[in-house]
Amino acid sequence: MTATPSITPSLPDATNRATQSVPARLWALIPCAGTGSRAAANGPKQYQPVAGQPMVRHTLAAFAAVPRLAGILVVVSAGDDFFDDEDATFVIASCGGSTRAASVFNGLSALLERGAAPADWVLVHDAARCLITPFQIDTLIDACLTDTVGGLLALKLPDTLKREVAGRVAETLQRDDKWLAQTPQMFRIAELQQALQAAGDAVTDEASALEFIGKAPLLVEGDAQNFKVTYPKDFALAEAVLMARGYGGQAGVAD
Repeated sequence: MTATPSITPSLPDATNRATQSVPARLWALIPCAGTGSRAAANGPKQYQPVAGQPMVRHTLAAFAAVPRLAGILVVVSAGDDFFDDEDATFVIASCGGSTRAASVFNGLSALLERGAAPADWVLVHDAARCLITPFQIDTLIDACLTDTVGGLLALKLPDTLKREVAGRVAETLQRDDKWLAQTPQMFRIAELQQALQAAGDAVTDEASALEFIGKAPLLVEGDAQNFKVTYPKDFALAEAVLMARGYGGQAGVAD
């Protein structure tokens, strides 16, 4: 595996971090409790091999290469033993829920229990977005650190957008103000947890929860290669991109 900067797996005590004078830290939270039902894979899609490594290993390698992160927490389902081997770059919390929102909410609680402060930032990222790069992560951090709400990587919609009724076009929608949401999505731990509790399990990303409580997250331009591996054909595309980056047989990162 390509060497990456080590990040201490234990989350230090948050005592005395509540004061305004202490800078907020940055944490990564990777929900990894999905079943991968749409991917038609043999087991959870995040553990399927892509370019010689389980998909999630590529994801984690990218975050481990961002020195500004104080720690990385991976949320798995109870009984998931995929990460039985210790890894110095992240810690595991076996508190995955039945929905993404539940897994993230439980993961935020686990961060707080392990020493993160309520005012710290958390970057929530899909395990199946294995093409994320440290440069993209840093771009989001730089944009959000001075923002009052936080934000997310996203792409302006490039194609004409149609609304369908019974298999036929019913309307062409205006696309100038439409964006495709990506991850990471970066918000304050306490505010995100409160938003998720208020919004419930129906929300499919963190920004939606913040919107539910009246906040307007910042849109930060992402990259088209940062797509979520969802369907069987996506595996081949992700593998092609990783192989082009030179990651065949190794989990690695690139700027």
